[in-house]
Amino acid sequence: MHTAVALVAVLLAAYCLGSISFAIVVSRLMRLPDPRSYGSKNPGATNVLRTGRKLAAVLTLAGDAAKGWLAVWLAAFFTPYGALAGLAAFLGHLFPVFHRFQGGKGVATAAGALFGLDWRVGLGTLITWGVMAAALRYSSLASLVAALFAPLATALLIGWQSALVVGVMAALLAWRHKGNIARLLAGTEPRIGEEKATPSDPSAAAP
Repeated sequence: MHTAVALVAVLLAAYCLGSISFAIVVSRLMRLPDPRSYGSKNPGATNVLRTGRKLAAVLTLAGDAAKGWLAVWLAAFFTPYGALAGLAAFLGHLFPVFHRFQGGKGVATAAGALFGLDWRVGLGTLITWGVMAAALRYSSLASLVAALFAPLATALLIGWQSALVVGVMAALLAWRHKGNIARLLAGTEPRIGEEKATPSDPSAAAP
């Protein structure tokens, strides 16, 4: 019974932590347009970068990654549920209770969770994303390739149980990128840094 209670408590805490959208928080603090109102309408670092404010994008990326790492690290420190806490934080980012369940695609949060599980898996996944992003300048394509790499690396370095959890995250991440996949196939997917939002545009103004 105590084990079940601990598991539920860990999952709820990790989900609530993951529900904090740093794209929205940072944009409000820096008086930028709501990231859900321009570009891809995705509350994430890549979309925030379209405002031209690199600092805002970096803070968003760091915050979203940190919450994934923190959820796993805290859970693993006190319980054996580190991987599941990472999944819960990832789901919180995708479906945040604090933002009407309208969240981002979870790339940074998933990366942070991977670093919490094993720094080698996190670093390998990050390098995979970075190489693909630099070579092709498509954040979405880089994310999809990194998502394929992550569960394989987890299986090799940690074990199949954690790899299954990471595989679920990878599948959900791919599903969240279904629109990007369609645009990639059609040749209309914007490259990194394109589609800058203008705060003076009424359609891009924050609510």
